[in-house]
Amino acid sequence: MISTVLAEGLAALALPSDGELHNHLASYAQAIEEWNPAYGLVGATGDELIIKHILDSLAPLSIIDRLAPARRHCSLADLGTGAGLPGIPLALARGAFDVALIDRMTRRITFLEAMKSQLGLGNVQIIETQVEHARGAWDLVTFRAFRPFERKLFKRVFALCAPGGYVIAYKGKMERAKAELAEIEGLYSSVEFHPVKVPFLEDERCVVLLSPALKTKT
Repeated sequence: MISTVLAEGLAALALPSDGELHNHLASYAQAIEEWNPAYGLVGATGDELIIKHILDSLAPLSIIDRLAPARRHCSLADLGTGAGLPGIPLALARGAFDVALIDRMTRRITFLEAMKSQLGLGNVQIIETQVEHARGAWDLVTFRAFRPFERKLFKRVFALCAPGGYVIAYKGKMERAKAELAEIEGLYSSVEFHPVKVPFLEDERCVVLLSPALKTKT
């Protein structure tokens, strides 16, 4: 059942519906289900897990591809990654990306380390720290939490962008995301809103693309 939904969802996103990507994502979803009772990784199982977490993570991939630098490697940091969402699906779908998974909770880090080994994710780095304490510079900085934009946190988020980099915020309803922008006014130099269609999901999804202001105080 999961495999069918996953295959059809990948095809709808113009991604390979069988082979290595499908198999690794299926293994990853199975691992989340197996670890979930003890680790509390996500609040979904079965088809819901595939649709709301795996396919949702991959749905903006065509938008992300347009932002990736022309050079062979693109660096991406996934902040507050939790079970590795969207970072692990993105790392599997784009093996040329160097992906950093950043989370503060040790139990999640344990799961992420296991997934890195099980899935052979040589392009993934795992960092145990709070977002506020993270250090580095990435071409793309993403997060998938649906919490409102918050000024103090976003100063740190923008500071993690490499020159010319972008913040990619996975959000729900576009109008609600637009209403949140006032809180971070002055921290970004440009913003774009893109609707995102997640296969089999009726709920509204969008991504917000933000480029940091030239000078962002941390």
